[in-house]
Amino acid sequence: MITIREEIPSDVAAREALLDLCLGERRAAKSSERLREGRLPAQGLALTAERDGVVVATVRLWHVEAGGVPALLLGPLAVAPTLQGEGVGKAMMREVIWRAACHGHGAILLVGDAPYYERFGFSTALTRDLAMPGPVERERFLGLELRDGGLAGAKGMLSATGRLDAAPVLAVPVLAEPIRRAA
Repeated sequence: MITIREEIPSDVAAREALLDLCLGERRAAKSSERLREGRLPAQGLALTAERDGVVVATVRLWHVEAGGVPALLLGPLAVAPTLQGEGVGKAMMREVIWRAACHGHGAILLVGDAPYYERFGFSTALTRDLAMPGPVERERFLGLELRDGGLAGAKGMLSATGRLDAAPVLAVPVLAEPIRRAA
């Protein structure tokens, strides 16, 4: 059985290893990473999926704004290769969208595979007046309003607005399989 829950501190090493396994070194070079660097994810919106004590998926949302309009930035979403195609990513997306709406947030933005994220209601129409702090393929820059008008007035470059992370980022070696989190 897979359990989706809020991320806890003992998940960090396993989460980082999973992200390295799924996304490799290129993840640090992405434009979205510029908005996450040195920040903490939105409160209650960093999720982990685990099976038998093993972290098998992760997704986080981050505070951003554009033109004074607050939003959340999704990413990265990663699922252990052995479980890809089994619906874990879909379950993670539904859960994080639902939690963001319950927390009263107005919109979620992301850079990702449009055919995958469109099934959750994401669209390029909501990002046409927005820009990322670095190169991004326009057809991959998507938005979802969690309430009507959630992105009304949003324009220009996204900027990070989340809480600063006082803890240093530790390098974690790439593993062939996700590691068990500490008990």
